[in-house]
Amino acid sequence: MRPLLIAVHIVTVLGTAPALAQTTGLLGDPDGVRTALGAKGVTLSVTDSENLLGDVSGGVKRGATLQGVTTASLQVDTGKAFHLQGGTFNISALQIHGRSLSPYYLDDLQAANGNEANDATRLWELWYDQSFDNSLADVKIGQQSIDNEFLSSQYSALFVNTMAGWPLVPSVDLYAGGPAYPLSSLGGRVRFKPADNETILAGVFDDNPPGHDFDDDAQADDAGGTRFNTNTGALFIAEAQYVTNQPAVGQVVQSNATPAPSGTYKIGFWYDTAGFPDQEYGTDGLSLADPASNGVPAKHRGNYSVYAVVDQTVWQPNATQSVSVFGRVMGTPLGDENPISFSFNSGVSVAAPVLARANDVAGIDFGIGKVSSRAVGLDRDIGYYNGTPYPVRGTEELVELTYQAQAAPWLVVQPDLQYVVSPGGGIVSPVPPNLRLRNELVVGVRAVTTF
Repeated sequence: MRPLLIAVHIVTVLGTAPALAQTTGLLGDPDGVRTALGAKGVTLSVTDSENLLGDVSGGVKRGATLQGVTTASLQVDTGKAFHLQGGTFNISALQIHGRSLSPYYLDDLQAANGNEANDATRLWELWYDQSFDNSLADVKIGQQSIDNEFLSSQYSALFVNTMAGWPLVPSVDLYAGGPAYPLSSLGGRVRFKPADNETILAGVFDDNPPGHDFDDDAQADDAGGTRFNTNTGALFIAEAQYVTNQPAVGQVVQSNATPAPSGTYKIGFWYDTAGFPDQEYGTDGLSLADPASNGVPAKHRGNYSVYAVVDQTVWQPNATQSVSVFGRVMGTPLGDENPISFSFNSGVSVAAPVLARANDVAGIDFGIGKVSSRAVGLDRDIGYYNGTPYPVRGTEELVELTYQAQAAPWLVVQPDLQYVVSPGGGIVSPVPPNLRLRNELVVGVRAVTTF
């Protein structure tokens, strides 16, 4: 229970936050260096996220871990720096440290901490973006982590669980989870704005950041993030976005006006040209659970998914307080070559739940992941060939409660509670055998510092 006690203590100590002063971060602007760099078009940012989470009930075993990631990024406005108007150069790196909770204590599908990754200091992104026609279109080329632009939800980003960021379907069904944190891939993305409230994104990227087999440890294969693989399949992705109640370009909005509730609606798809392993049958046509099988999964060429994302403010009495809802649904019809066939997460976020704390946000999130029909078939086959009862996987459900408190202009502290039903979709617990993992209760706190 130690992580929960720490979280409760932090909230008690915070009380009512003081008025937030304008600041560039914990380090401020020493000797005017940030201001001087900004005048030259150079922006350097560093953030650190530390996550203390513990499994207090169910799962593989009880215990807590502390894991964090420090992200450093350098952006250059080429118009200010080199008189090349409309260009942006970006390079970023990750320093990941600590121990992940989910693989050692939970063994769930929807990992408890969105920062979970192997210890490493690695290149994350390296790209150049050029805009055209007064920013109505732009092209980005280079090493990219596509979760920064595609499949994103503004209000889902509040939550600590991994599925709040990169959804479950691509996390499990793509090679190495796709080019998303902490990985990235070479590729290109185009963005076009046919109207003030409409945006179209499309890109093609290498589908396999480390360039190895589907089940390989991707992060270990490319610990520094500099492999730049181009020898496997291509991942095509496109997304259409529509925004409601947004001011038109150039429209003046009164600072004391109550904004109209706004919404963002997205629909998209991805297609991967590579081959993917069957979840039940081998190349010899036999079940992979059959003792006579050669144990080599059959391969299927091509994989795809469709998705939709909704972010909608439903109540906004003033410029500070609001209640917003979000939903993100994703499915893949190819159940034979995918471990996960469907994922969904939805929730509610409340800005300024306490009027005296204008920068706090509270929320509740629900997530579900469904194991594919072929993966379920393999479980049945294992029970049949072993001649003993064997749990058959189905769905995993997650509920998360969180409160993001602005402790200082440069510090956010976030107590968090997660409850997981049927971890792994109902997988077998390592101890004792042939019984499902018990439901899990995860508690803890995240602290994010901006330097």
